[in-house]
Amino acid sequence: RKKGLEYQEKALKIFNKVLGEKHANTASSYNNVGSRYWELGDRKKGLEYQEKALEIRREVLGEKHADTAQSYHNIGIYYWELGERKKGLEYQEKALKIFNKVLGEKHANTASSYNNVGSRYWELGDRKKGLEYAEKALKIRREVLGEKHADTATSYNNVGNSYWELGDRKKGLEYKEKALEIRKEILGEKNAATARSYHNVGISYWELGEVEKAIDYIKRALDIYMVMLGNEHPMTQETLELLNLLELFQELQSSQ
Repeated sequence: RKKGLEYQEKALKIFNKVLGEKHANTASSYNNVGSRYWELGDRKKGLEYQEKALEIRREVLGEKHADTAQSYHNIGIYYWELGERKKGLEYQEKALKIFNKVLGEKHANTASSYNNVGSRYWELGDRKKGLEYAEKALKIRREVLGEKHADTATSYNNVGNSYWELGDRKKGLEYKEKALEIRKEILGEKNAATARSYHNVGISYWELGEVEKAIDYIKRALDIYMVMLGNEHPMTQETLELLNLLELFQELQSSQ
């Protein structure tokens, strides 16, 4: 990673000399260097470079440009992770507004932006608004990407979680099962995302009191994790513990 940063900084230096500060490629280079610093744990420097990229993009490309929107999105994530949630959401909403104007409603990036903003509202406790944005993302993804796409499956899962948490468990489970169905078809059984779907549906059945069904789904998730991640992986161990708990619960129920 440090070597990667070294090369990225060298590229930025060249772009600055050859193209100057006010150039789209220089802005992209600032963006890349900022990402590297962030990944290496220097969050202050990471944000500083991302803000420089945004500043250049606003001046060179203008507000109504997808790259400018991407910079708003990146900075939004950084502020959010630094604990400045209000500011983070503000930047991500700005990104969504630009994507809508520049790319239109029917675009994968616009759908992703709706999904991101929806997640933020959800985490801030505005569950209804979170669901509204998640459903918007799903609608666009179904239309633009089709039913059989990993992002569409993710949207089904997100909407399912939202309905579940808002108390509509029947609808919540329906959407989660749809996500699983798509993942099985396009990603196959031996995939971590498919395993997560089995896990999500299993947990839902457990909460509904259908322990036998829950065990079946959790077992399937565990089998995939063992093959894909190995026995010692934290996700494998966590799923194994959950399965043991469910089986113990089932035993206690049958002995009563």
